Amino acid sequence: MSFDAITSIAQAEDAAKVAVQYARAQAKQMLADADAAGKASVAAAVDRAEKELVALGQKADEKSVADAKQVRAELDKKKAALRAEAGAKLEAAATLVAERIVNG
Repeated sequence: MSFDAITSIAQAEDAAKVAVQYARAQAKQMLADADAAGKASVAAAVDRAEKELVALGQKADEKSVADAKQVRAELDKKKAALRAEAGAKLEAAATLVAERIVNG
């Protein structure tokens, strides 16, 4: 083999080594970029989920308050009806007691 052929082969091997090193560096950078993008995507998803959770919590609290007010109003109506019924029965009972006392 001639010296030029050996030199040419050595240069080709050196160029191949440089190309492999460059490809490895690019692959490392691509992995790092993908990792950073994935972490950013997960962080954004967590942030959205936390905001949605807060909003759902607020809606649940508002609904609980509204439901409690509705139940309170219904109970107040029932209480008023029971008081009116009890008042009527009390009046009837008082009349009955008075008649028994008078009529002996």
